[in-house]
Amino acid sequence: MPIWIDGDACPRPVKDAIFRAGHKKQILVKLVANQFMALPKSPFIQLIQVESGFDKADNFIVDQVTPSDLVITADIPLAAGAIEKGAAVINPRGEQYTKDTIGARLTMRNFNETLRNSGLILQDGPPAYNQKDMHSFAAALDKWIHKSLTESNKSGHN
Repeated sequence: MPIWIDGDACPRPVKDAIFRAGHKKQILVKLVANQFMALPKSPFIQLIQVESGFDKADNFIVDQVTPSDLVITADIPLAAGAIEKGAAVINPRGEQYTKDTIGARLTMRNFNETLRNSGLILQDGPPAYNQKDMHSFAAALDKWIHKSLTESNKSGHN
């Protein structure tokens, strides 16, 4: 039940919170990025550096993720791929993507991309990350960890 982080775009406070939680709860954290990133020293935290290129990190995560895993990403196509493989997905603002919500999110993302590409929308990107976002993320991460550890203990895996 590792936690996969889409490392190239994940805010530093989110990565730090995941690293602390992974180390404390002894959950493997795999940060996937196409560039080197310094990580805390822990047997539970690892960097997986993939080659540079469009969606290389995203494709690696989707290829490797399993149903008991958690993926941290704001990338909607990556979230859709991970959900299709049965993984849980939380974005850095604490929103959990599910089978019931990802289709609408993907449609809206594609629609907005079409508007941006046609010049009808000039703004690109989400609002600045703030303390409320961090609090929501921490709550969602804690909920997933608690649920996963409880399920793992019930099934005899720990």
